[in-house]
Amino acid sequence: MKITTIFLSMLCSIGAMAQLFNTDDSKIGLNGYSPVSYLDLALAQQGSKEYMSEYKGVKYFFTSAEQKKSFDATPGKYLPQYGGWCATGIAVGAKFRTDPNKFLVKDGKYYVYLNSIEVDALQVWNEKGHSEMVKNANENWKKLKSK
Repeated sequence: MKITTIFLSMLCSIGAMAQLFNTDDSKIGLNGYSPVSYLDLALAQQGSKEYMSEYKGVKYFFTSAEQKKSFDATPGKYLPQYGGWCATGIAVGAKFRTDPNKFLVKDGKYYVYLNSIEVDALQVWNEKGHSEMVKNANENWKKLKSK
C-alpha cells in the first residue's frame, strides 16, 4: 500500500481537525515538550508547568527559566512548522497528530511527525527528500492552516 494512501485513509478515520495548532482541549502545544529544546538542542525534552508561556492561545512548557526567557523574547522563532501537525501529513494534504519524539531540525526550523504501527512519517519524509517535501508542505499549508 502506498504511503499516500495510508495517510489519506487515516484522514478518513480521524476526520478533519479544524485548527491551526496541533493541540487538544488543553491547548498545550507539542504535548508539553519544550520548543526551545527542539530547536536549540535538537532534543525532545518534556517541559515543566513551572516554566510555561502562552502564545496565540497555546501553552508551551520549558525545561528552565532560561528556555522560557528565550521563547518569550522571540516566540515565532521557536514554533514548530505547520502548527505542530505532522509535516509529512501536511505534505500530502492532511493534518495528523504527532509523536513528540519524532522530529527533524534543519535550516533553523524543526518539524514533528506521526509515528504509528502503520507508518513512520519521518522515514517517509527522508525517503521522499526534504526539499521536495517542504515544497509540497508549504503549498498545502496555505490551504490547511485555515481548516
